[in-house]
Amino acid sequence: MSAGHLLSMTVTDLALMDRVQLGLGEGFTVITGETGAGKSLLIDALGLVLGVRADPGLVRHGASTARVEALFDRVPEPLIAVRELSTGGRSTARLDDDAVTAAALAEQIGPLVEVHGQHDQQRLLDDRRQRDLLDAFGGHDAARSDIATAVDRWRANRSALAELAIDPRELARRLAILEHEAAEIAAARLHPGEAADLRARLSAAQHAEAIARGSAAIREALAGEIARERGGRAGREGGGAREATGIAAREARNIAQLDPRFAAVAERLAGLEAELADVAGDIRGLIEDLDHDPAALAAMHERLSLIYSLQGRYGDDEEAILAYGARAREEAERLLGLDDEREGRVAEGAVLLSDVGRTAGRLSDLRSVAAAGLSASVGQALEGLGFGPDVFQIAVGRRPALADEPAVEVDGDAVAFDATGIDEVAFQLAPNPGEPARPLAKIASGGELSRVALAIKQVLAAADATPVLVFDEIDAGIGGRSADPVGRSLWTLARDHQVLCVTHLPQIAAHADAHFQISKRERDGRTITEIRPLDREGRIVELAHMLGGANGGAAALAGAGDLLDRAEAWRGALAAAS
Repeated sequence: MSAGHLLSMTVTDLALMDRVQLGLGEGFTVITGETGAGKSLLIDALGLVLGVRADPGLVRHGASTARVEALFDRVPEPLIAVRELSTGGRSTARLDDDAVTAAALAEQIGPLVEVHGQHDQQRLLDDRRQRDLLDAFGGHDAARSDIATAVDRWRANRSALAELAIDPRELARRLAILEHEAAEIAAARLHPGEAADLRARLSAAQHAEAIARGSAAIREALAGEIARERGGRAGREGGGAREATGIAAREARNIAQLDPRFAAVAERLAGLEAELADVAGDIRGLIEDLDHDPAALAAMHERLSLIYSLQGRYGDDEEAILAYGARAREEAERLLGLDDEREGRVAEGAVLLSDVGRTAGRLSDLRSVAAAGLSASVGQALEGLGFGPDVFQIAVGRRPALADEPAVEVDGDAVAFDATGIDEVAFQLAPNPGEPARPLAKIASGGELSRVALAIKQVLAAADATPVLVFDEIDAGIGGRSADPVGRSLWTLARDHQVLCVTHLPQIAAHADAHFQISKRERDGRTITEIRPLDREGRIVELAHMLGGANGGAAALAGAGDLLDRAEAWRGALAAAS
């Protein structure tokens, strides 16, 4: 079974945390505390087990290693992710009991947790991010893949076409060189191993006289041929080893008829006679093949010189030279057919560009439909966060292509495109009645942007399989009046996900299913961070401090209790209605 929500996290020797253990349940959990106590440090610690880059400066002063251990729900036993960081900068990671890389940790644990902070809100102002969110809502993965593939094919053909744009003079020069090289190699009529054979023959020719004398001696010893040819003494007095062996073999066969024990000897002698005949024949052939002709030797030297010359220009041996010649011939043929290839590429480019336009148009239609649905859903979520109706809109437009850039024709217009399609997506907000909607980047305040980001996350949550959602001070810029709806939205989001939220607003904290307080204190002359779960009475005290400070008194406590009561009543009414 795949891992689910975060069960616990233990942090040791990380900054002010000597040892902090956080046990978590499902639902909506908030973490509150004084500024500088380390609320966001917990998010940094979680980031370490998600595989983010480690900062050695986080190791607690006096310690050699910082350690973060996180347990995730999994059947039959929890998944354990560990990250250790040394002061020397060395980082180690483990999954269960297996050592892994930080990248592997990110691959396995990263999909389980999604962290949203103020940086993520700023990303929401990027039109590329807005387009990605719209596609995620519409489920456009397949259509996005189709347009990316179509554009890649068009770009590949365009690059190939650009390579065919050769100056005519350069084309003629290259063609002449290639044809000359191919013809030169073909005219040489090389065959593999030729140079080695020539070197061996020339080496033998240098010692031809000595080889001839030695070979003659071998022939005379084997068959007495030289002596008989010369009318010498050996020819008159008897043959060589071959004739003597033959005589011995015949005598052995005769004796074997009288004594069978000599049969084996006769057989061996017969074999020797045949072998000596073969050797004598080989010697005769070698002597006849000896190069004595000066003209033949000069021809061999000239041939070897030609091969060496070709090796210096085209390859280390005959096989490499022949391969070079084949490539030169093929390239020359390609250049000769360049005009035809160029025409083919141009025609193919038109077809591929048409595919891009058709695929991009289909994705654009899908986006237009999805934009209407996402606008309505986010607008409804924003109403629950204190906005009026119809404040959120998504504009899907197309940028006309400039004169010098590629374009596709869609609905009669020449529009620019890239691997994501032809659309420009803009999230727009109209928070003030009577004023037109304008892009988020130009109109949204920090608090408004936080609530828009939360509303979008709430809408997309149904299609999001991430078990754990972490919000690090997403309430930045939100005032007390808007905070209560944000708390309700986070609690609603936590029905489908485990939600962790670092917050400074009591109205948000009051809606949590679980509440942890983080604080600093001094122990043995050093500052440490502690975290503890709060019961109902503890929550009232903490909420009172958040409302009126440490000296809020009875009024702050009463206000905190009322805040908690109203949040619980809202949840009870919601449960009863469902």
